Amino acid sequence: MFQIYDEGITNCDGVNRREWLRLGTASAAGMSAFFGRSAAAAPATEHDPVRAFGKAKRAILFWLTGGPPQQETWDMKPTAPVEVRGPFQPIPSRTPGMDVCELMPKTALLTDKIAVLRAVVTKDNAHSSSGYQMLTGVPHIPLNQESVTSKAPNLWPCLDSVLRHLRQDAGGIPTSIAVPEHIWNDGNFPWPGQDGGFLGRRFDPWLIHCDPSQETFKIPDLALQEGVSSLRFGSRQSLLQQVNSHLDRIDRSAAVKQYDFETQQAVSLLSAGKTRAAFDLSLESAETRDRYGRSRYAQSVLLSRRLVEAGVSLVRINWTRVANKENQGGWDTHAKNADSLKTHLMPVMDQAYSALLEDLSLRGMLDDTLVVWIGEFGRTPRHNGNAGRDHWGHCFSMAFAGGGIRGGQVYGSSDKDAAYPVDGAVTGADVTATIFHCLGYHPDTEIHDNVGRPFPISRGQVISQVF
Repeated sequence: MFQIYDEGITNCDGVNRREWLRLGTASAAGMSAFFGRSAAAAPATEHDPVRAFGKAKRAILFWLTGGPPQQETWDMKPTAPVEVRGPFQPIPSRTPGMDVCELMPKTALLTDKIAVLRAVVTKDNAHSSSGYQMLTGVPHIPLNQESVTSKAPNLWPCLDSVLRHLRQDAGGIPTSIAVPEHIWNDGNFPWPGQDGGFLGRRFDPWLIHCDPSQETFKIPDLALQEGVSSLRFGSRQSLLQQVNSHLDRIDRSAAVKQYDFETQQAVSLLSAGKTRAAFDLSLESAETRDRYGRSRYAQSVLLSRRLVEAGVSLVRINWTRVANKENQGGWDTHAKNADSLKTHLMPVMDQAYSALLEDLSLRGMLDDTLVVWIGEFGRTPRHNGNAGRDHWGHCFSMAFAGGGIRGGQVYGSSDKDAAYPVDGAVTGADVTATIFHCLGYHPDTEIHDNVGRPFPISRGQVISQVF
């Protein structure tokens, strides 16, 4: 996977922090992609009455790694026993009849822009495999598999990669980017479903390891080295092209071809001043940065707004762990669930999420920017012996905003314990189908695997009720 590292951050697997590119090689199988038809130009038909088709020019995935609890966010059960409902109370939101957790006061004022789903189902209680399903729309084979990695038969590309396959990078601007780190289980096991899968590595989303909260934050190699002028850089490019023209006479291996492709990606990004400028958070006022919050995740959310403004089609912001915090600062709250939510998780989430929606709205971008509040699953209906909640993929909540979504509504409902759907159940496939629909691609748009077999980009149904 193509990666960029900020010099102030060390990757979990110990990659030198001065390195910004880790150039991969093509697999032995030589996974290649065949371009499928794009439905972007196809108008909605009488069989597709949803008016929001293609209204989103871009999307931001507000990804909450670990699994946010439905009972303490969007689906509170105030009349349930305390071991189910927890210690927090519901508060009214801007939408009559839609209560949210008291730890979401800023979000509560914006629910007129938000459509909540309360019956999302994966039937999978493992981070890795349930995450694979929510990132790709395809259930992992088998379900409930923890610490798995990308390998057959679970090589479906993430929706970021599918979009990058459908929308080619243009002008040095990548179609999809993930920040500020990859999603991983303890032991640094990256989840499957974060890359190009059977489409090939060239369609991986650009993974940028960084910490935008640092005062000295920069992506050092997105600027020309000191003493290298634009003219000198152009001369170096010309020399590289001359060398490559001689190499073209040789039957180069797949590995060399992949190296050349990723080199061109790096050169394109280095040459694209608009993209480079998007990483310069010093251009934002201190007031704006404070409004998002100064944590690594919150500043990554602000960075995502700048990236889609610069032309990136999809940005996924992966929640980051925090040292010396309960449950490593993540949403996997097996112990002291309430303490973790109150002291760290919900304040950071509520502030950053609400700031993003407000910022996009003020800039006139929310109508054509889809914002997806999402995690891999929810939490168990009852607390465990450590005052925590465990994994639960049988019913959980998520939310859409912008990009053609009709705000101020709730779709689906759960039982009295927020344990199982009562009505309006949707799957990971339905979620991806809806995201693609907003971006202008019918779920039956075809992509092809490495041997040319056609597959629809999603086997789910568009959740028309949210439009």
